[in-house]
Amino acid sequence: MKKKHLMKQLGVVKRLRAFGLACALLLTGAASVSLTACGSANQKTETAASAYDGKLELDHSMQLRYAKLFSVDYYKGGYKMLTVTNREEDTAITGKETKILMVPQGMSTPAEVSADTIVLQAPAVNMLVSSTPVTSLMNASGCLDSITQVTYDKDSWYIDEVKDAFDAKKLSYIGTYKEPDYEAIVAQAPTVAVFSTMLTSVPEVADKLKELKVPVILDQSTYEDDPLGRVEWAKFYAAMCDKEDAATQMFEAQAAYVDEISKVQATGKKVAVFYITSKGKIYVRNAGDYLAKMVELAGGEYVLSDLNKDKTGTQTMESEAFYTGVKDADYIIYVWSLGGKPATMRDFTAINPILSDIKAVKEGNVWCTTPDFFQIADTIGSMVNDIHLMLTADANTTELTYLKKLQ
Repeated sequence: MKKKHLMKQLGVVKRLRAFGLACALLLTGAASVSLTACGSANQKTETAASAYDGKLELDHSMQLRYAKLFSVDYYKGGYKMLTVTNREEDTAITGKETKILMVPQGMSTPAEVSADTIVLQAPAVNMLVSSTPVTSLMNASGCLDSITQVTYDKDSWYIDEVKDAFDAKKLSYIGTYKEPDYEAIVAQAPTVAVFSTMLTSVPEVADKLKELKVPVILDQSTYEDDPLGRVEWAKFYAAMCDKEDAATQMFEAQAAYVDEISKVQATGKKVAVFYITSKGKIYVRNAGDYLAKMVELAGGEYVLSDLNKDKTGTQTMESEAFYTGVKDADYIIYVWSLGGKPATMRDFTAINPILSDIKAVKEGNVWCTTPDFFQIADTIGSMVNDIHLMLTADANTTELTYLKKLQ
């Protein structure tokens, strides 16, 4: 009995081994077929792309909802042409438009590309970025690894991922935008440099970069007339880094947030947005600026609603005109990082005597932007929500995510 039982067990083992071998052969064959299929698919894709090598045949353009100062055109074979529309003030450095052609790996540059077009291999790497909002937009789209040099040191940043990149030696500080370390720039040889329009104030730096053959892009996102247009610039930088899907997801989430907030009932509260420099210069936001629009989206009224309705950015004002314009403001949003960084209401009113007579000051409704307010450009929806909460908060509310009340 034992012998029969043993023989039976051996027979089972043999059958199992045979079955296992058959399964292994089948799996190996399937894997081979799968790999062959993948290889064929890749070869077909590469063959299709190579048919457009050195040619620019338009396929489609990026759909934009709010941004007006850039465009992205997609060409067959994987080429992309990005175009920036520059301010009149920037044309001495950049011309009316800046064009950037992204060339896929393995493809050649089309002969018809103009000499002033910036040509980069896709995806873009080893970028110099001299703008905290641009860095935040790229970080939100998963493009931070494309940046290697910045003009703000580690202690200046409020974005954790940027600080981590410094610690990991992936980012290096190369001096300020006014006085960059040209030796460091030459050593790392960035493929392209992205600056804010503040570069216009130091044309000698732009000239030096040109001499070093570092192509320059001036970011125009600040001059979009809609707050979401500024956020949508994430798609521009994502197109350089082949991260369009991530940028679109981030943008749509912020757009949905703002769409929801904008449905709130108007509060009728008047809001002033300004800062005063250490030299006493008063800077207010133009009525066409994205910050003024954010106030309106949040249910408030920008107190200087007639000031340069067709312009973005800031405008200097003399004390008398400023007081006349903002004295009846119910709330003040003071740009803390640019305006002397007051810690208390006493610090604030000490900046200029006329501030004490503004309605918002008398009623204790002065709110300062947090240090990271302008550094994180991908959270416009949250910022609009904070302004709405400020307008509807009770007296006990003193701190929000991006706004803090002076006491």
